[in-house]
Amino acid sequence: MNFTVPASLEAEIGELISHYPQKRSASLMVLHAVQEHFGCISRDAIEWIARKLDLQPINIYELVTFYPMSCALARSHKLHEYFCRKLGLDPNGHGVLTTADGKFSVEFVECLAGCGAAPVVMCNDEFYEGVTTQKADEALAKCR
Repeated sequence: MNFTVPASLEAEIGELISHYPQKRSASLMVLHAVQEHFGCISRDAIEWIARKLDLQPINIYELVTFYPMSCALARSHKLHEYFCRKLGLDPNGHGVLTTADGKFSVEFVECLAGCGAAPVVMCNDEFYEGVTTQKADEALAKCR
């Protein structure tokens, strides 16, 4: 296995794991960190993550291949943060976040069933696929 995790990423992952009562509970966050650093989740990465979390590789592989993960691995959390910042909302807030004027609400949801074109966003009754920051700006402009 030629998979090497830099010390800075290993420290970041150690910090992430420390926030959970069981290592296993940090699986998604560790996947996000590895994905962001390497740009993909390789078989070697799956095996490394499994060892780091005291799990079997199949436990991590199941997460990687689970359909709702499509948006998560396509950086949906970054897209949520982008919408929040554009609208003056706290990206670390939980639940439905609403602007002071009441015109916009943002809610991070687990799945909108658009796995083939992740990340996806729903604005009012419109469904947007493969959302980039440019498409996010277009959706917001359309709603204003």
